[in-house]
Amino acid sequence: MCVVGGAFLPACLGSAPPGPVPKGHIRLFSMRFCPFAQRTRLVLNAKGIKHETINIHLKEKPDWFLEKNPLGLVPTLETEAGEVVSESSITCDYLDEVYPQKKLLPSTPFGKAQQKMMLEHFSKVTPYFYKITLAKKDGEDISGLVTELKAKFVKLNEDLIKKKTKFFGGDSITMIDYMMWPWFERLEAYELQHLLDSTPELKKWYGLMQEDPAVKASSYSTDTYKAFLKTAYFDGKPDYDYGL
Repeated sequence: MCVVGGAFLPACLGSAPPGPVPKGHIRLFSMRFCPFAQRTRLVLNAKGIKHETINIHLKEKPDWFLEKNPLGLVPTLETEAGEVVSESSITCDYLDEVYPQKKLLPSTPFGKAQQKMMLEHFSKVTPYFYKITLAKKDGEDISGLVTELKAKFVKLNEDLIKKKTKFFGGDSITMIDYMMWPWFERLEAYELQHLLDSTPELKKWYGLMQEDPAVKASSYSTDTYKAFLKTAYFDGKPDYDYGL
């Protein structure tokens, strides 16, 4: 089964291509458990943008999706005009620019540059989640990788201390918080939540993010993430429809 619901449509190998994007909506090609695609879902939810979501089976991508995005990556957006935008940070910046309600990016060029620099730094953090998981799968010692990830968390904690704000862009949630959140949401599933014990400001941020309506609307339980990770990394057969 390939999902669908409240705006979800099926998208497996051999499935029929979707029709035109519904009037007044934008279409998101996603995968339920992809943290990069979750970035875009967070922004869509935070800004209250009407959208349709098509979840792509990443191991059996339909030909029509590859015609729209030859790289076959999610997230990908499609507009009513048939315009296609891909890559997580690009789709999120696009949505913030096209839909003026509740701006998530700073208004000044320097403010935007600061967030891009923070995002560039965070891009060095995300690979650790996969490296640690693969090392576990192979029965390797993960202590060195965990220590390195802890150092990255300490740096993020120091950033919050210097800023003296609740979130990374100020005292309200901005784009950079949503860009970082999907990996923190999976901390328990990766059995890495204990790293927050030595980063109190980051831990406070984590708690505040959990209360955000857009975060709640896009989240899955730790048990669900654990089950999917098992199918993807340990069984080698990702169950994209887990829990449906």
